[in-house]
Amino acid sequence: MPTRRQALYAGAATVALAALGRLARPHAVKADARTYEVTHTDAEWRKLLTPEQYEVLRQDGTELPFSSPLLKEHRAGTFTCAGCDLPLYSSKTKYDSGTGWPSFWEPLAHAVDESEDHSFGMDRTAISCHRCGGHLGHVFKDGPPPTGLRYCMNGVALKFEAAPVGAS
Repeated sequence: MPTRRQALYAGAATVALAALGRLARPHAVKADARTYEVTHTDAEWRKLLTPEQYEVLRQDGTELPFSSPLLKEHRAGTFTCAGCDLPLYSSKTKYDSGTGWPSFWEPLAHAVDESEDHSFGMDRTAISCHRCGGHLGHVFKDGPPPTGLRYCMNGVALKFEAAPVGAS
């Protein structure tokens, strides 16, 4: 049986962890305040997505580096949101950043939203899907020309649609 002091410490720890969770995912809070074209309840998202997709897209998780089959995807086509199928990136902007996540130097027009992310003591820019608000990854200013940007995306948050054979 826990003592009163232990219960008090446990309660304080729970409150602190809840507060840290909100600070760790500020764009998730902002996403709740915005109305998206594609919306589902939490239970519906859990049914529509794999557990890994749900963790990344809806809980702002990060997949393990070098775990995505999309790292080896080099065909012409389009990378879409795994949550709502919105086209996000052209294969023409994909490059090997060596980081272990699919990387692009530019998204398609009006495909992604940016928000500040101060999780884990870092200042980063989080990237989410414009249509459903799903967390995709982050953008950094260490990418190749012509933009100098590296959109470092979780492969599990993306799907790939190959261009028809013969299309350029």
